Amino acid sequence: MASRKAMILGSTGQVGVELQRSFAGYGEVLAYDRSQADLAHPERIVEIIRQQQPSVVLLAAAYTAVDKAESEPELAMAVNAEAPGALARACAESGALFVTYSTDYIFDGSISRSWVESDEPRPLNMYGLSKLEGERRVQQAGGRHLIFRTSWVYGPHGKNFFLTMLRLGKEREELSIVADQTGSPTSSIAIAEATRAVVDRMERLSHAEAEARSGVYHMTCAGSTNWYEFAGHIFSECAGVLEGRQPRLRPLRTEDYPTPARRPAYSVLSNEKLAKEWDVRLPAWQEAFAEVKNQYQAGHI
Repeated sequence: MASRKAMILGSTGQVGVELQRSFAGYGEVLAYDRSQADLAHPERIVEIIRQQQPSVVLLAAAYTAVDKAESEPELAMAVNAEAPGALARACAESGALFVTYSTDYIFDGSISRSWVESDEPRPLNMYGLSKLEGERRVQQAGGRHLIFRTSWVYGPHGKNFFLTMLRLGKEREELSIVADQTGSPTSSIAIAEATRAVVDRMERLSHAEAEARSGVYHMTCAGSTNWYEFAGHIFSECAGVLEGRQPRLRPLRTEDYPTPARRPAYSVLSNEKLAKEWDVRLPAWQEAFAEVKNQYQAGHI
């Protein structure tokens, strides 16, 4: 039997870094960053897939500049929709499992219960629209595929809310943080570990059964909070990192902090389908945060 081969795209991003760790021991791991595999030029990546014949392709790269997407809709659509569709088709042709990530921002936030996979998407912004179109193109490609919708992703690497708060906490005495947007902070570490668990389970299935169970799954840490409370948690738990500094936090309403892209007010996702189909559950967001903090501190001692 040929050795398994995992191909990770977006290897230097916050999820890509953790995927490299979670897939250690899987077999051969091929990691590509943007300089080697740019989603703006998917035809080059398709050629790599044909040459390398990976067992699984993990797309952890995307256009994630939510506000900037409003003024760059063509680029957002090319990277978040056209590229995943092309890669999914290449994987369907070669027999590889294709894994990618989507977002809670495909929903409009108009209900106050956890969103399920079958709820009708209504994106409020171009970023969400481009990710939704990416989902559709991946599903249209057929083959074995997994689309994990996640939310409020952060971790010890990359660019994210956690690292931004630590930086601003050292620079400012007071911070105003939006308090009326509710979601589930989800760590890149938890995402990568859950992804590995689902991939391992899917690869034990027959090809036909794996195709039948392909599709969209919500993958977020358990529980919910808002950005203001999340910031407070970061500062209270990371007092040592900030050398005792505690910036004052002021709650802000979304309407008082206008941005080019609208955000959903409530985007908590239900993970019941992931648990039922794959017996995979992510930890509570507070528990996952503790692991991120430990990893961050270990890398900055």
